[in-house]
Amino acid sequence: YKSTKYFIGDEARQFVKEEVSSKEDLSDITEIFGTVASPGKATAQVKLIQSFADINKIDKGEILVASMTSPRLMGAITKASAIITDEGGLTCHAAIISREIKIPCIVGTKIATKVLKDGDTVEVDAKRGIVKKINS
Repeated sequence: YKSTKYFIGDEARQFVKEEVSSKEDLSDITEIFGTVASPGKATAQVKLIQSFADINKIDKGEILVASMTSPRLMGAITKASAIITDEGGLTCHAAIISREIKIPCIVGTKIATKVLKDGDTVEVDAKRGIVKKINS
């Protein structure tokens, strides 16, 4: 007999981190591909934004990397020189906002938050939908 478990908040994040997230070794990946949501190019350091609590850790000109964006992250988005997300398409929040504020954006990468870490320098080519790790 199986039981159903429900997790919320930090408990849910911890469960996903330990049990659901991919166990694959992604450390050798140097290029990530996604959908161009707003064209342009940017090269800068990455800041991984995992929750609303992280919005103050991004500095002006850094590249925001998140699973997806929402209006709550606007304080961080307006400082970013580009946006990269795991989820989303041409009508997602990150796509619409990046076009409005005219910064490059690549969405739907599926693995950006698993491959990129704070401090990695990347080149976002949001004409071809490619993110290249320059160094970590």
